[in-house]
Amino acid sequence: MTALLEFKQKIKSLYSKYEMYLQPLIKFVLALIYFVWINSNMGYMTVLDNIFVVLILALICSILPSAMMIFTGYGLMVAHSYVLGIDVAAFMLVLILFMLIMFLRFSSGQNIVLVLTPMACAFDLPVLLPIGCGLLGNALSALPAAGGVIIYYFIRFIRTQSQILLSADTQIFDRITILADGLMKNGEMWLTLVAFVAVILAVNLIRTRTFDYAWHTAIVAGGVIYVVLMLAGSSMMGVSISVVPMIIFAVVAVLIGLVLEFFVYGGDYTRTERLEYEDDEYYYYVKAVPKALVTTSERSIKKINAEPAREERKQTERVVKYNEPLFQGEEAPRKRKKESPVQDEETVMRKPIVDDVDFEKKLEESLKDL
Repeated sequence: MTALLEFKQKIKSLYSKYEMYLQPLIKFVLALIYFVWINSNMGYMTVLDNIFVVLILALICSILPSAMMIFTGYGLMVAHSYVLGIDVAAFMLVLILFMLIMFLRFSSGQNIVLVLTPMACAFDLPVLLPIGCGLLGNALSALPAAGGVIIYYFIRFIRTQSQILLSADTQIFDRITILADGLMKNGEMWLTLVAFVAVILAVNLIRTRTFDYAWHTAIVAGGVIYVVLMLAGSSMMGVSISVVPMIIFAVVAVLIGLVLEFFVYGGDYTRTERLEYEDDEYYYYVKAVPKALVTTSERSIKKINAEPAREERKQTERVVKYNEPLFQGEEAPRKRKKESPVQDEETVMRKPIVDDVDFEKKLEESLKDL
């Protein structure tokens, strides 16, 4: 356990140190996977179904707010739907605008769930998303999760009905009827939507309780509630689902949720403290759960070199050569003493006095005496 805690602290310190570079990288990878998923499921417009276009769009989204990723994905969906027909593109646009106006404006801070929902369903881990939203978000994250479920199943329906929608014999009214029936009569979509909302609300409700190990209980309860709702709903609505893969992926999602809890929360319930105190107006009952931490020793290596530097040794050491006068029987030349600054000033002061003597006048006076 100590090794895991040290690894957790190293990961957190590494992320905090390079957060400025890791956040754009994570957004780039997320946008890249999201756009590739859209092109792989739709891909009707060949201009947009290009890896270079996807890379450029992902790079732009990595340096902009996460809302840009959502709107860029919606733009790709509408553009691909336009190839099937202007009525299909209009239907897709109205559906997106309806969700944005009616529901998603209440959960603006958590609308990145719209991107994560189709990806979780595409990787066969749908229950991981509501468990994660219930742990890390609040109850309002159920709105974008429901919108992501609708978008995911509607894109799947368009892919299965693309040949009929591309047919020239299909009238506009018939095409709109097909799209509306595919949205409203999709039992698997509505069952998944109800399961997502129920799991998010249940996990968030249990996670915010004050009893010990609330996070662990919420994760396990979320997995169980999802499996039970899917089994009961499939039998009541006549929807065929793969039971064994669903249970296996639910267990995997619960294990991933426990790993997520370890890195995000990681409370040490063995050292829980309950405090009670009061002031003039209130009584306070506080439960303090310390974080599971371990002190890591930082090693600093100091290099100690006993030998002086090479330049310092050259200055201090005197190298004796054979061709010096000492070895030739001669007396070593004495160094000339450096004149002091006082003598230099006296020389400078004397020079102007010598220059002021008039030698011609002195010579004329000496000749007159003769």
